[in-house]
Amino acid sequence: MKVRWTPKAERHRTEILNYIAADDPGASERMNRLFHKTSVMLSEHPKIGKAGRVPGTRELLAHRSYRLIYEIDGETLWVLALIHTARQWPPK
Repeated sequence: MKVRWTPKAERHRTEILNYIAADDPGASERMNRLFHKTSVMLSEHPKIGKAGRVPGTRELLAHRSYRLIYEIDGETLWVLALIHTARQWPPK
């Protein structure tokens, strides 16, 4: 299955990595690898995440602090958002 990140999810990822890199560039690189590894895992096992809070979506913890929100559309898995677990989801 192909994994595609929406522009919004890519922006979330960039913002997270830049925030982490400000204090620890090495940690930012490790987190980026973790997000990539999670994407690869989803391409192989797309239903590994639990049913999402928004109908039609699924959620998977990529890290104890970050949740991937995604949906499956045929042979494509769309990452819709990457959010900190402390943030409200879905947004009000």
